[in-house]
Amino acid sequence: MLDTYDLSQLVDPLLEWYPSHARQLPWRKEPTPYHVWVSEIMLQQTRVEAVKPFYARFMEALPDVQALAECEMDRLLKLWEGLGYYNRVRNMQLAAQTIMREYGGEIPADYEELLKLKGIGHYTAAAIASIAYGRPAAAVDGNVLRILMRVSEDPSDIAKQSVKTKVEQTLLPVIPRDRAGMFTQAMMELGATVCVPNGEPLCAECPWQALCLAHAGGTTGQIPVKTKAKARRLEKKTVLVIRDGDRVLLQKRPQQGLLAGMYEFPYMEGYPSKKQVLDFVKEQGLSPIRIQKLPDAKHIFSHVEWQMRGYAVLVEEPGTGSGLLFVEPQISEEQYAIPAAYAAYSRYMNIRIGQEKFLE
Repeated sequence: MLDTYDLSQLVDPLLEWYPSHARQLPWRKEPTPYHVWVSEIMLQQTRVEAVKPFYARFMEALPDVQALAECEMDRLLKLWEGLGYYNRVRNMQLAAQTIMREYGGEIPADYEELLKLKGIGHYTAAAIASIAYGRPAAAVDGNVLRILMRVSEDPSDIAKQSVKTKVEQTLLPVIPRDRAGMFTQAMMELGATVCVPNGEPLCAECPWQALCLAHAGGTTGQIPVKTKAKARRLEKKTVLVIRDGDRVLLQKRPQQGLLAGMYEFPYMEGYPSKKQVLDFVKEQGLSPIRIQKLPDAKHIFSHVEWQMRGYAVLVEEPGTGSGLLFVEPQISEEQYAIPAAYAAYSRYMNIRIGQEKFLE
């Protein structure tokens, strides 16, 4: 159990192991507070390899806190397109504006001050404080929870906030004051590359093998314990790719709620018939010429699953006063942030969105 396990014995083996096993990652080359902050927000729910091109693009466009604070929202969402969880980048901008207004443009070093910023929770605050400023702070994410539960053979449910809080409190006194940043990154690295979340842990490569109670007890397959999340809500949608020649109709989502402020194809709730789809198109003031069924698709959010059907509808050229947003594919690819949820249908615009842009 973590309560009775001597965590201090883990420090030296871990810090001896890390320098020769650390991956070369772009945000580690210059771990400024801004670089650490942006990378940690991007890495939430996203694989390291997938994040790299997004990080490079984001840093080129918004190299510092001021640039982030002043960025126009449509452009900001476009830069984040494909990473999902768009409230995260909105919160980052709100935090950047606070930093400019109340901290003179400097990201605070103090853990408690960092927690006051929008969108920065205990883990991100601890990561910035320790990695960028070298201050002892317990950055406990899923990787750290897993390796500490296994090494101490603790069957506590890591889905509970109380367990995470206990781990933070237990870990903090152990962090070496002179190497806090290295210790934080080493813990992350061990969980990401050795004591892995999926599949068998690579115990033979672990600096804690001789100290690990789960390894000794043969319980690495059962620990950590995590209760299953609540079942996702299913939503049925019919997505309409409405074309006028090369141009495609987009609409902007509301400024609140899921995927707020992003652009999407028009859609209808449920699975209407072709006639109902054509009637809907006519209600928009358009004259449909041809309708074609598109393949079904689905997209999974954290708490919702979209089950989508699609139609391509060719329409006559709308009048100039229609008020509808018909866009050229190239302009859409450059300017309009379309959620990855619609990736199966964006291909009918001959554009790439999100991670598709970085795939050969």
